[in-house]
Amino acid sequence: MRNILVPIGTLPNVTETLQYAVDFAADFSAKIYVMDAFNISAKAGSLANISERLAKSGKERIKGVIDQVDSRNVDIKIATFNGELVDGIMKINKELGIDLIILSPKSNHVHEGLYLGNTSGKIIKRTDIPALIVPQGAKYIPFKSILTAFKSGVLKRKRILNPLITIQKKHDATVNLLLVKTPEYTDDDLKVNTALMDLCSNLTVTENATTYLGVMEHFQSKHPDLLCVFRRKRGFFVKLWEKNTISKSEFSVPIPVLILSVKKY
Repeated sequence: MRNILVPIGTLPNVTETLQYAVDFAADFSAKIYVMDAFNISAKAGSLANISERLAKSGKERIKGVIDQVDSRNVDIKIATFNGELVDGIMKINKELGIDLIILSPKSNHVHEGLYLGNTSGKIIKRTDIPALIVPQGAKYIPFKSILTAFKSGVLKRKRILNPLITIQKKHDATVNLLLVKTPEYTDDDLKVNTALMDLCSNLTVTENATTYLGVMEHFQSKHPDLLCVFRRKRGFFVKLWEKNTISKSEFSVPIPVLILSVKKY
């Protein structure tokens, strides 16, 4: 794990999220890119230097945030983008190869009923980069127990699991697999990928209406400090195909959530 991206928003807890990312990066000897985006579409010839001014202002704001965290000798770089944030993330990923995005769940603290805000939801929905959603106030600690929940054990490529494998090996974590048989399951869904089985200490099979309900049923008994799910059309965050936000009534856990994407594979 070499390159970690931290999108900067306007949340009051943005410093907390960055500090978490720095502590995580220090543990994995990774580099951090702190990114912000602005959107200006001035006509040619008018306000010619406004883009440059906004980029400079954005960099100064990011520097102010960086100055508030303990850098722990982590290499922290600044990136700004003129356009939509997601487009900027895709561009920097193409140029550098981002291994993980670390972000807070809510992008607008006014909506207390949301787990995923609009901006965070768009990032998860429209990118193929693994993401770690960090709840507000969380402090980075080694992950000792990981609950990996899914409704289909089919994975086309082992490299989908790279972030999970890296974390498991680094922390010598126990990985518990939870296969949730939902009403539309097929026999193929029950064939768990061998690379996933190699990681696990225990496999539990349960029947529930949704993967989330399966997680909630077994969450307390497993006592995980990291939840890992897969992002695909029939996956955990299926509602993101319908909208960008997810309410707390639909999903909410007090621990970090690692989202692995299978879309591009």
